[in-house]
Amino acid sequence: MKRRTLLGGAIAAAGLGLTSRVVAQQPPIKIGMSMPQTGGLAGGGKASLLGIEIWRDDVNAKGGLLGRKVELVVYDDKSSASETPAIYSKLLDVDKVDLLFAPYATVPTAPIMPLVKQRGLLLIGNFSFQVNSKVGHDMWFNNAPWGPADSWAAAFLDLGQKAGGKTMALLTADQEFAQNLALTAREVAKKRNMPVVFDQVYPPNTVEFSSIIRALNAAKPDIVYVASYPPDSAGILRAVNEIGIADSVKIFGGGMVGLQFAAVMGNLGSLLNGVVNFNTWLPEPGMYYEGTKAFFDTYAKRAVEAKVDPLGYYLAPFGYASGQLIEQAIKATGSLDQKALAKYLRDNEHKTIVGPIAFSADGERKETATLMAQFRGIVDKDIEQFRKPGKQVILFPERLKSGDLVSPFEAARK
Repeated sequence: MKRRTLLGGAIAAAGLGLTSRVVAQQPPIKIGMSMPQTGGLAGGGKASLLGIEIWRDDVNAKGGLLGRKVELVVYDDKSSASETPAIYSKLLDVDKVDLLFAPYATVPTAPIMPLVKQRGLLLIGNFSFQVNSKVGHDMWFNNAPWGPADSWAAAFLDLGQKAGGKTMALLTADQEFAQNLALTAREVAKKRNMPVVFDQVYPPNTVEFSSIIRALNAAKPDIVYVASYPPDSAGILRAVNEIGIADSVKIFGGGMVGLQFAAVMGNLGSLLNGVVNFNTWLPEPGMYYEGTKAFFDTYAKRAVEAKVDPLGYYLAPFGYASGQLIEQAIKATGSLDQKALAKYLRDNEHKTIVGPIAFSADGERKETATLMAQFRGIVDKDIEQFRKPGKQVILFPERLKSGDLVSPFEAARK
Protein backbone atom coordinates (compact mmCIF):
# COMPACT_ATOMS: atom_id res chain seq x y z
CA MET A 1 0.00 0.00 0.00
CA LYS A 2 2.79 2.32 0.91
CA ARG A 3 4.61 1.46 -2.32
CA ARG A 4 1.47 2.20 -4.32
CA THR A 5 1.12 5.58 -2.60
CA LEU A 6 4.70 6.45 -3.37
CA LEU A 7 4.25 5.31 -6.95
CA GLY A 8 1.04 7.30 -7.23
CA GLY A 9 2.82 10.33 -5.82
CA ALA A 10 5.64 9.90 -8.28
CA ILE A 11 3.20 9.66 -11.18
CA ALA A 12 1.30 12.72 -9.91
CA ALA A 13 4.54 14.65 -9.52
CA ALA A 14 5.61 13.63 -13.00
CA GLY A 15 2.23 14.77 -14.29
CA LEU A 16 2.57 18.12 -12.57
CA GLY A 17 6.05 18.50 -14.00
CA LEU A 18 4.73 17.74 -17.47
CA THR A 19 1.90 20.24 -17.01
CA SER A 20 4.27 22.97 -15.88
CA ARG A 21 6.52 22.26 -18.85
CA VAL A 22 3.56 22.46 -21.21
CA VAL A 23 2.57 25.80 -19.69
CA ALA A 24 6.16 26.99 -19.89
CA GLN A 25 6.34 25.94 -23.55
CA GLN A 26 3.26 27.89 -24.54
CA PRO A 27 4.20 30.94 -26.58
CA PRO A 28 4.00 34.28 -24.80
CA ILE A 29 1.17 36.75 -25.35
CA LYS A 30 2.88 39.44 -27.38
CA ILE A 31 1.81 43.07 -26.97
CA GLY A 32 3.30 45.30 -29.64
CA MET A 33 3.82 49.04 -29.66
CA SER A 34 6.08 51.83 -30.74
CA MET A 35 7.24 54.24 -28.07
CA PRO A 36 9.35 57.39 -28.48
CA GLN A 37 12.75 56.64 -27.00
CA THR A 38 14.45 59.47 -28.90
CA GLY A 39 13.22 62.84 -30.16
CA GLY A 40 11.03 65.45 -28.51
CA LEU A 41 8.54 63.00 -26.96
CA ALA A 42 11.18 60.64 -25.54
CA GLY A 43 10.90 61.83 -21.93
CA GLY A 44 7.21 60.97 -21.83
CA GLY A 45 7.61 57.82 -23.89
CA LYS A 46 10.24 56.35 -21.57
CA ALA A 47 8.16 57.01 -18.46
CA SER A 48 5.06 55.53 -20.08
CA LEU A 49 6.96 52.43 -21.18
CA LEU A 50 8.39 51.91 -17.69
CA GLY A 51 4.83 51.93 -16.32
CA ILE A 52 3.84 49.23 -18.82
CA GLU A 53 6.96 47.19 -18.02
CA ILE A 54 6.15 47.26 -14.29
CA TRP A 55 2.67 45.90 -15.09
CA ARG A 56 4.18 43.18 -17.30
CA ASP A 57 6.51 42.11 -14.49
CA ASP A 58 3.67 42.10 -11.96
CA VAL A 59 1.32 40.06 -14.14
CA ASN A 60 4.07 37.59 -15.07
CA ALA A 61 4.93 37.16 -11.38
CA LYS A 62 1.30 36.07 -10.90
CA GLY A 63 1.55 33.47 -13.67
CA GLY A 64 0.82 35.58 -16.73
CA LEU A 65 -2.47 35.58 -18.65
CA LEU A 66 -4.25 32.44 -19.85
CA GLY A 67 -1.29 30.51 -18.47
CA ARG A 68 1.10 32.38 -20.78
CA LYS A 69 3.76 34.94 -20.03
CA VAL A 70 3.32 38.47 -21.36
CA GLU A 71 6.02 39.81 -23.67
CA LEU A 72 6.37 43.39 -24.93
CA VAL A 73 7.60 44.05 -28.47
CA VAL A 74 8.67 47.69 -28.61
CA TYR A 75 10.22 49.87 -31.33
CA ASP A 76 11.44 53.46 -31.12
CA ASP A 77 9.26 55.69 -33.31
CA LYS A 78 11.69 58.59 -32.79
CA SER A 79 8.75 60.87 -31.85
CA SER A 80 7.84 60.96 -35.55
CA ALA A 81 4.46 60.42 -37.17
CA SER A 82 6.19 59.23 -40.33
CA GLU A 83 7.66 56.21 -38.49
CA THR A 84 4.56 54.68 -36.91
CA PRO A 85 2.61 53.23 -39.88
CA ALA A 86 5.55 51.03 -40.95
CA ILE A 87 6.28 50.00 -37.35
CA TYR A 88 2.70 48.86 -36.72
CA SER A 89 2.58 46.99 -40.03
CA LYS A 90 5.76 45.17 -38.98
CA LEU A 91 4.35 44.39 -35.54
CA LEU A 92 1.33 42.76 -37.16
CA ASP A 93 2.79 41.11 -40.23
CA VAL A 94 6.31 40.15 -39.12
CA ASP A 95 6.26 40.00 -35.31
CA LYS A 96 2.71 38.58 -35.27
CA VAL A 97 1.81 40.33 -32.02
CA ASP A 98 -1.45 39.40 -30.30
CA LEU A 99 -2.44 42.89 -29.14
CA LEU A 100 -1.52 46.51 -29.79
CA PHE A 101 -0.84 49.49 -27.57
CA ALA A 102 -0.64 52.90 -29.25
CA PRO A 103 2.48 55.07 -29.08
CA TYR A 104 2.60 57.95 -26.64
CA ALA A 105 0.99 61.18 -27.86
CA THR A 106 -1.36 62.46 -30.53
CA VAL A 107 0.93 63.06 -33.49
CA PRO A 108 2.48 59.54 -33.72
CA THR A 109 -0.90 57.86 -33.03
CA ALA A 110 -3.07 59.58 -35.64
CA PRO A 111 -1.42 57.91 -38.69
CA ILE A 112 -2.06 54.35 -37.43
CA MET A 113 -5.79 54.80 -36.79
CA PRO A 114 -6.88 53.92 -40.37
CA LEU A 115 -4.72 50.77 -40.26
CA VAL A 116 -6.18 49.38 -37.04
CA LYS A 117 -9.73 50.20 -38.13
CA GLN A 118 -9.25 48.56 -41.53
CA ARG A 119 -7.96 45.38 -39.88
CA GLY A 120 -10.58 45.40 -37.13
CA LEU A 121 -8.05 45.49 -34.30
CA LEU A 122 -8.29 46.54 -30.68
CA LEU A 123 -6.02 49.47 -29.81
CA ILE A 124 -5.32 50.80 -26.32
CA GLY A 125 -4.58 54.51 -26.76
CA ASN A 126 -1.82 56.31 -24.91
CA PHE A 127 -2.49 59.97 -24.13
CA SER A 128 -3.51 61.11 -27.59
CA PHE A 129 -6.24 63.69 -27.97
CA GLN A 130 -9.27 63.19 -30.23
CA VAL A 131 -7.49 60.98 -32.78
CA ASN A 132 -10.64 58.85 -33.10
CA SER A 133 -13.03 61.75 -33.65
CA LYS A 134 -12.87 61.48 -37.45
CA VAL A 135 -11.94 57.81 -37.86
CA GLY A 136 -14.71 56.47 -35.60
CA HIS A 137 -13.06 53.14 -34.72
CA ASP A 138 -15.23 51.17 -32.28
CA MET A 139 -12.29 49.16 -30.87
CA TRP A 140 -10.27 52.14 -29.64
CA PHE A 141 -9.87 52.75 -25.88
CA ASN A 142 -7.79 55.69 -24.67
CA ASN A 143 -6.00 55.25 -21.34
CA ALA A 144 -5.93 59.05 -20.81
CA PRO A 145 -8.41 60.71 -18.43
CA TRP A 146 -9.54 63.39 -20.91
CA GLY A 147 -13.21 62.48 -21.25
CA PRO A 148 -15.48 64.59 -23.52
CA ALA A 149 -13.57 66.76 -25.99
CA ASP A 150 -14.64 70.06 -24.43
CA SER A 151 -13.93 69.05 -20.82
CA TRP A 152 -10.50 70.73 -20.55
CA ALA A 153 -11.69 74.08 -21.82
CA ALA A 154 -14.97 73.89 -19.89
CA ALA A 155 -13.20 73.14 -16.59
CA PHE A 156 -10.66 75.93 -17.08
CA LEU A 157 -13.25 78.50 -18.16
CA ASP A 158 -15.51 77.52 -15.25
CA LEU A 159 -12.71 78.38 -12.84
CA GLY A 160 -12.03 81.66 -14.66
CA GLN A 161 -15.67 82.70 -14.74
CA LYS A 162 -16.14 81.92 -11.04
CA ALA A 163 -13.20 84.29 -10.42
CA GLY A 164 -15.01 87.03 -12.37
CA GLY A 165 -13.53 86.46 -15.82
CA LYS A 166 -15.60 87.65 -18.80
CA THR A 167 -13.13 87.63 -21.74
CA MET A 168 -10.59 85.12 -22.98
CA ALA A 169 -7.22 85.14 -24.75
CA LEU A 170 -5.89 82.13 -26.65
CA LEU A 171 -2.18 81.43 -27.14
CA THR A 172 -1.59 78.16 -28.99
CA ALA A 173 1.13 76.23 -30.82
CA ASP A 174 0.60 75.40 -34.49
CA GLN A 175 0.46 71.65 -33.77
CA GLU A 176 -2.43 69.18 -33.97
CA PHE A 177 -2.80 68.63 -30.23
CA ALA A 178 -2.72 72.34 -29.36
CA GLN A 179 -5.07 73.26 -32.18
CA ASN A 180 -7.58 70.61 -31.10
CA LEU A 181 -7.58 72.21 -27.65
CA ALA A 182 -7.92 75.69 -29.14
CA LEU A 183 -10.86 74.59 -31.29
CA THR A 184 -12.79 73.27 -28.30
CA ALA A 185 -11.91 76.38 -26.26
CA ARG A 186 -13.37 78.64 -28.98
CA GLU A 187 -16.51 76.51 -29.12
CA VAL A 188 -17.01 76.59 -25.35
CA ALA A 189 -16.43 80.37 -25.26
CA LYS A 190 -18.94 80.88 -28.08
CA LYS A 191 -21.61 78.87 -26.23
CA ARG A 192 -21.03 81.05 -23.18
CA ASN A 193 -21.06 84.32 -25.16
CA MET A 194 -17.50 84.96 -23.99
CA PRO A 195 -15.53 87.31 -26.27
CA VAL A 196 -12.13 86.07 -27.44
CA VAL A 197 -10.08 89.28 -27.35
CA PHE A 198 -6.75 87.74 -28.38
CA ASP A 199 -6.14 84.63 -30.51
CA GLN A 200 -2.50 83.98 -31.42
CA VAL A 201 -1.14 80.84 -33.10
CA TYR A 202 2.65 80.62 -33.09
CA PRO A 203 5.05 78.35 -35.08
CA PRO A 204 6.37 75.28 -33.21
CA ASN A 205 9.97 76.51 -33.38
CA THR A 206 9.22 79.82 -31.61
CA VAL A 207 11.73 80.54 -28.84
CA GLU A 208 11.08 84.22 -28.05
CA PHE A 209 7.66 85.11 -26.64
CA SER A 210 8.21 88.64 -25.31
CA SER A 211 6.42 90.41 -28.17
CA ILE A 212 3.52 87.94 -27.99
CA ILE A 213 3.08 88.47 -24.24
CA ARG A 214 3.16 92.26 -24.73
CA ALA A 215 0.43 92.00 -27.38
CA LEU A 216 -1.60 89.72 -25.12
CA ASN A 217 -1.31 92.20 -22.23
CA ALA A 218 -2.52 95.01 -24.48
CA ALA A 219 -5.76 93.07 -25.09
CA LYS A 220 -6.39 93.00 -21.29
CA PRO A 221 -8.04 89.56 -21.15
CA ASP A 222 -9.52 88.08 -17.98
CA ILE A 223 -8.74 84.45 -18.80
CA VAL A 224 -5.60 83.30 -20.66
CA TYR A 225 -5.82 79.80 -22.11
CA VAL A 226 -2.47 78.45 -23.31
CA ALA A 227 -1.99 75.26 -25.36
CA SER A 228 1.75 74.71 -25.71
CA TYR A 229 4.50 72.06 -25.90
CA PRO A 230 7.40 71.71 -23.40
CA PRO A 231 9.94 74.12 -24.96
CA ASP A 232 7.18 76.68 -25.65
CA SER A 233 5.71 76.33 -22.15
CA ALA A 234 9.07 77.22 -20.61
CA GLY A 235 9.60 80.12 -23.03
CA ILE A 236 6.14 81.54 -22.35
CA LEU A 237 6.59 81.46 -18.56
CA ARG A 238 10.02 83.07 -18.82
CA ALA A 239 8.53 85.88 -20.91
CA VAL A 240 5.70 86.33 -18.38
CA ASN A 241 8.27 86.50 -15.59
CA GLU A 242 10.29 89.10 -17.48
CA ILE A 243 7.39 91.30 -18.66
CA GLY A 244 4.61 90.56 -16.20
CA ILE A 245 0.99 89.95 -17.03
CA ALA A 246 -1.99 92.29 -17.33
CA ASP A 247 -3.71 93.08 -14.02
CA SER A 248 -6.98 91.92 -15.59
CA VAL A 249 -5.85 88.27 -15.82
CA LYS A 250 -7.70 86.12 -13.28
CA ILE A 251 -6.33 82.73 -14.41
CA PHE A 252 -3.47 81.65 -16.67
CA GLY A 253 -2.56 78.25 -18.16
CA GLY A 254 -4.88 75.36 -19.00
CA GLY A 255 -3.19 73.24 -21.68
CA MET A 256 0.56 73.64 -21.18
CA VAL A 257 2.38 70.38 -21.90
CA GLY A 258 5.69 69.97 -20.09
CA LEU A 259 4.68 71.39 -16.73
CA GLN A 260 3.89 67.81 -15.69
CA PHE A 261 7.48 66.56 -16.08
CA ALA A 262 10.03 66.63 -13.26
CA ALA A 263 12.86 68.03 -15.39
CA VAL A 264 10.75 70.95 -16.62
CA MET A 265 9.27 71.66 -13.19
CA GLY A 266 12.71 71.53 -11.58
CA ASN A 267 14.09 73.88 -14.21
CA LEU A 268 11.28 76.44 -13.95
CA GLY A 269 10.90 76.33 -10.16
CA SER A 270 9.19 79.45 -8.79
CA LEU A 271 8.16 80.59 -12.29
CA LEU A 272 5.39 77.99 -12.02
CA ASN A 273 3.65 79.70 -9.11
CA GLY A 274 0.06 80.69 -9.82
CA VAL A 275 -0.24 78.75 -13.09
CA VAL A 276 -3.38 76.62 -13.34
CA ASN A 277 -2.76 73.68 -15.63
CA PHE A 278 -4.06 70.27 -16.60
CA ASN A 279 -2.58 67.16 -15.04
CA THR A 280 -3.49 63.52 -14.64
CA TRP A 281 -2.20 62.28 -11.27
CA LEU A 282 -0.87 64.24 -8.31
CA PRO A 283 0.13 63.23 -4.74
CA GLU A 284 -3.00 64.74 -3.24
CA PRO A 285 -5.07 62.72 -0.70
CA GLY A 286 -7.95 61.74 -3.01
CA MET A 287 -5.74 60.30 -5.74
CA TYR A 288 -4.71 57.00 -4.14
CA TYR A 289 -6.47 53.77 -5.13
CA GLU A 290 -5.65 50.09 -4.62
CA GLY A 291 -2.10 49.52 -5.81
CA THR A 292 -1.22 53.18 -6.42
CA LYS A 293 1.31 53.55 -3.62
CA ALA A 294 2.93 50.19 -4.39
CA PHE A 295 3.29 51.20 -8.03
CA PHE A 296 5.04 54.48 -7.22
CA ASP A 297 7.33 52.76 -4.71
CA THR A 298 8.46 50.41 -7.50
CA TYR A 299 8.57 53.16 -10.10
CA ALA A 300 10.75 55.43 -7.95
CA LYS A 301 13.42 52.70 -7.64
CA ARG A 302 13.37 51.68 -11.28
CA ALA A 303 13.23 55.25 -12.61
CA VAL A 304 16.70 55.88 -11.19
CA GLU A 305 18.12 52.84 -13.01
CA ALA A 306 16.23 53.66 -16.23
CA LYS A 307 17.15 57.36 -16.04
CA VAL A 308 13.58 58.50 -16.65
CA ASP A 309 11.33 61.10 -15.00
CA PRO A 310 11.88 60.53 -11.25
CA LEU A 311 8.27 61.46 -10.41
CA GLY A 312 6.41 59.79 -13.27
CA TYR A 313 3.01 61.16 -12.22
CA TYR A 314 1.77 62.25 -15.61
CA LEU A 315 2.18 59.09 -17.72
CA ALA A 316 3.65 56.12 -15.89
CA PRO A 317 0.61 55.04 -13.81
CA PHE A 318 -1.56 55.23 -16.92
CA GLY A 319 0.85 52.90 -18.73
CA TYR A 320 0.31 50.46 -15.87
CA ALA A 321 -3.45 51.02 -16.10
CA SER A 322 -3.34 50.11 -19.82
CA GLY A 323 -2.04 46.72 -18.80
CA GLN A 324 -4.72 46.40 -16.13
CA LEU A 325 -7.43 47.07 -18.72
CA ILE A 326 -6.14 44.29 -20.97
CA GLU A 327 -5.57 41.98 -18.01
CA GLN A 328 -9.15 42.34 -16.77
CA ALA A 329 -10.62 41.93 -20.25
CA ILE A 330 -8.61 38.76 -20.98
CA LYS A 331 -9.47 37.22 -17.60
CA ALA A 332 -13.17 38.04 -18.00
CA THR A 333 -13.48 36.70 -21.56
CA GLY A 334 -10.94 33.88 -21.22
CA SER A 335 -9.61 34.65 -24.68
CA LEU A 336 -7.62 36.94 -26.95
CA ASP A 337 -10.52 37.48 -29.31
CA GLN A 338 -10.28 41.18 -30.07
CA LYS A 339 -14.00 41.77 -30.58
CA ALA A 340 -14.79 40.05 -27.29
CA LEU A 341 -12.14 42.07 -25.49
CA ALA A 342 -13.45 45.30 -27.00
CA LYS A 343 -17.04 44.49 -25.99
CA TYR A 344 -15.94 43.81 -22.42
CA LEU A 345 -13.96 47.04 -22.21
CA ARG A 346 -16.88 49.02 -23.63
CA ASP A 347 -19.56 47.47 -21.40
CA ASN A 348 -17.86 47.48 -17.99
CA GLU A 349 -16.18 49.73 -15.45
CA HIS A 350 -12.58 48.79 -14.67
CA LYS A 351 -10.60 49.19 -11.45
CA THR A 352 -7.10 50.58 -11.96
CA ILE A 353 -4.38 52.30 -9.95
CA VAL A 354 -5.57 55.63 -11.40
CA GLY A 355 -9.17 55.02 -10.34
CA PRO A 356 -12.24 53.54 -12.03
CA ILE A 357 -12.35 53.76 -15.83
CA ALA A 358 -15.51 53.52 -17.95
CA PHE A 359 -15.60 54.22 -21.68
CA SER A 360 -18.03 56.03 -23.96
CA ALA A 361 -18.85 54.78 -27.46
CA ASP A 362 -15.95 56.80 -28.91
CA GLY A 363 -13.41 55.05 -26.67
CA GLU A 364 -12.80 58.06 -24.45
CA ARG A 365 -13.69 58.30 -20.76
CA LYS A 366 -17.40 58.65 -20.02
CA GLU A 367 -16.52 61.24 -17.40
CA THR A 368 -13.41 63.41 -17.35
CA ALA A 369 -10.82 62.76 -14.69
CA THR A 370 -8.45 65.42 -16.04
CA LEU A 371 -7.19 67.56 -13.20
CA MET A 372 -6.91 71.32 -13.13
CA ALA A 373 -4.33 72.20 -10.50
CA GLN A 374 -2.62 75.39 -9.35
CA PHE A 375 1.08 75.56 -8.52
CA ARG A 376 1.61 76.99 -5.02
CA GLY A 377 4.65 77.85 -2.94
CA ILE A 378 7.15 76.45 -5.42
CA VAL A 379 10.81 77.22 -4.72
CA ASP A 380 13.77 76.92 -7.09
CA LYS A 381 15.98 73.86 -7.54
CA ASP A 382 14.03 71.34 -5.48
CA ILE A 383 12.50 68.30 -7.22
CA GLU A 384 11.56 66.63 -3.94
CA GLN A 385 9.03 69.36 -3.11
CA PHE A 386 6.75 67.99 -5.84
CA ARG A 387 6.34 64.69 -4.00
CA LYS A 388 4.43 66.51 -1.27
CA PRO A 389 0.74 67.43 -1.28
CA GLY A 390 -0.15 71.11 -1.46
CA LYS A 391 2.32 72.06 -4.19
CA GLN A 392 -0.17 71.43 -6.98
CA VAL A 393 -3.58 72.05 -5.47
CA ILE A 394 -6.42 70.31 -7.31
CA LEU A 395 -9.22 72.72 -8.25
CA PHE A 396 -11.16 70.34 -10.54
CA PRO A 397 -12.90 67.88 -10.64
CA GLU A 398 -14.98 68.55 -7.55
CA ARG A 399 -14.70 64.98 -6.22
CA LEU A 400 -10.89 65.27 -6.11
CA LYS A 401 -10.63 68.93 -5.14
CA SER A 402 -7.97 69.80 -2.53
CA GLY A 403 -8.20 73.61 -2.50
CA ASP A 404 -9.61 76.79 -4.08
CA LEU A 405 -8.25 79.03 -6.83
CA VAL A 406 -5.97 81.88 -5.77
CA SER A 407 -6.72 84.81 -8.09
CA PRO A 408 -5.81 87.14 -9.82
CA PHE A 409 -2.80 85.53 -11.47
CA GLU A 410 -0.30 88.21 -10.41
CA ALA A 411 -1.31 87.72 -6.76
CA ALA A 412 -1.02 83.95 -7.11
CA ARG A 413 2.52 84.26 -8.46
CA LYS A 414 3.84 85.75 -5.21
